[in-house]
Amino acid sequence: MAHASACYRVRTTVNTLNLPNLLTLGRLLSVPVTVWLISDGRMLAAFWLFVAAGVSDALDGLLARLFNARTLLGTYLDPLADKALLVSIYVALGWQGELESWLVIMVVFRDVFIIGGVLLMYVVTDRAADRPIFISKVNTAMQLVLASVVLAHLGFGLGLSLVIALLTYLVALTTLASGIAYLAVWWSRIAQSAKVGDRP
Repeated sequence: MAHASACYRVRTTVNTLNLPNLLTLGRLLSVPVTVWLISDGRMLAAFWLFVAAGVSDALDGLLARLFNARTLLGTYLDPLADKALLVSIYVALGWQGELESWLVIMVVFRDVFIIGGVLLMYVVTDRAADRPIFISKVNTAMQLVLASVVLAHLGFGLGLSLVIALLTYLVALTTLASGIAYLAVWWSRIAQSAKVGDRP
C-alpha cells in the first residue's frame, strides 16, 4: 500500500468527495470490520477484505492521477487510511497471538515516533516534511507482505510458519532501520536550520 506524507503540496480540485476519496473513505471504514473479523477468527474473510483494501488503494491513486482529482483531503486521508488499516491488523493479530507482541510494539512505536518527529520538525525548522524515504517504503512493503502472508496462512490453512518467522525478522530489521534513517535525516535538517538561523 502507498505510504506518502500528507505535508507536501498538491494541486487541489473543487470536488473534495470525488471517487478516489470515496474509495479511501471506504478503506478507512473497513478498519473496524477487519479487526472484528480477525478477533472473531474469520481469517479468510479478513484476508479478502485486506486484499480488497489494497486494490482500492492502488485504484484511488490511479484515478486521482488520470483525472487530476488530487485533493487536500485525499492527501491527508490516504496515508491515514493505510496506516490505520495496517496498524490495526498488526494489533489484532498480535492480540490473537498470531504475531509476536514485540514486533507489534515496534511497528506501533515507529509510527508514533515518525508522526511525532514530523510535527517536531515542522515546529523547529518551519518546514513541511518530505515524502517518505526509501527504507520507509521498503518497511511498509514488508509489513504489508507479512500481514498478507499471516492472514493467508490462517485463512487457507497453509504451512507458512517458516516464511512468517523470516518475514517477522525482516519487518523488525526494516522497522529499526527506517526509524534510525528518519532520525538521521531530522538531525541533519535541524542542524542546517540552526546554521541558517545563526547567520547575520
